[in-house]
Amino acid sequence: MQRIEHEAGPSGETDDSIFCAAYREFSPGVLSYLRSRGVEDPEGLTQEVFLALVPQLGDVRGGMKGVKSLVFSIAHARYVDEHRRRLKTPQTTDYDPDQDPRCSSSAEDDLLAVESSGNVKALLSDLQQDQQDVITLRIVADLSVETTAEIMGKTPGAIKQLQRRALCRLRKLCTPLREDANDD
Repeated sequence: MQRIEHEAGPSGETDDSIFCAAYREFSPGVLSYLRSRGVEDPEGLTQEVFLALVPQLGDVRGGMKGVKSLVFSIAHARYVDEHRRRLKTPQTTDYDPDQDPRCSSSAEDDLLAVESSGNVKALLSDLQQDQQDVITLRIVADLSVETTAEIMGKTPGAIKQLQRRALCRLRKLCTPLREDANDD
């Protein structure tokens, strides 16, 4: 088999001219191949195929038939890589809250709803004193985590943890109250 430079032309064409000829001749076919296989970005993958061809041009044998074989071998390998990547990577979609029909109130909303029925003191009495203070300062007084931490002499992380635990407890306590209110 002859090296591509010898078959391509008697004047000893350079790799650049061979690459240009290969790109002009084979890129439409590579693009069509990748599109037909359902690749997400066939144009980008076509470019990758030809970028991978550049360092191998000097070793190609068999003239333009050899180049064509190499180009489509690279294209197929890139397709397989893309297919495997898609299988491993879950497809994501943007979340649009306006399109989501599910509805669930937050623990804060539950507490404020119960507050209007006069049961807040009873619910808060079931919490530890620190949790009561955090809920009162954060939700009722509407203070920031940092301000609440400063007032209570605790770190912001401790305040967040106390609030989380208190809200979880209140949610459990509020659920029966909400069901009773819905029965009325």
